Amino acid sequence: MRIVSGKFKGIRFEPPRDITARPTTDFAKESLFNILDNIIDFDGIRVLDLFAGTGSISYEFVSRGARSVTDIEMNTRQIYFIKKTCTKLKIDNLHVYRSDVFKYIAKCSERYDVVFADPPYQMNNIDELLAAVIGNRLLTDDGIFILEHNRHHSFDDHPNLIDSRKYGNVHFSLFRA
Repeated sequence: MRIVSGKFKGIRFEPPRDITARPTTDFAKESLFNILDNIIDFDGIRVLDLFAGTGSISYEFVSRGARSVTDIEMNTRQIYFIKKTCTKLKIDNLHVYRSDVFKYIAKCSERYDVVFADPPYQMNNIDELLAAVIGNRLLTDDGIFILEHNRHHSFDDHPNLIDSRKYGNVHFSLFRA
């Protein structure tokens, strides 16, 4: 895995083999950030990464100038890996918390410019996740919610959908509040 662009461009990191996360492929991540380059200014944004996994998406946001990134993850091994990578790269504006995503959303009073979620593909209540992010006003007025999912989910009829892209087995749906 590598960081695609920004001040950490080209840096590679290797998560432990026993990690349970399914990291977004470099190809899909690069494609997503090419889209985002055209619709947001990364400098100074606040980002929330739900189901942070290895932190790959978060490092990309930090590398491109995000002011702060908050990671929510349940797996302690993955949290340790994110913290270790932040220490190695001297990242001080990425904060990771161990929490259930739905509990965090319900209690969160912060608002973010970008919310990214890469839930387990087998998660049954992905529609509830979308409703919770938009319904609990996690996004700023012009904020974007990016949902990574598999082909078994379609949000083409959702009123907040602004774009969707497919890269092999990886699908991204982008929403505005």
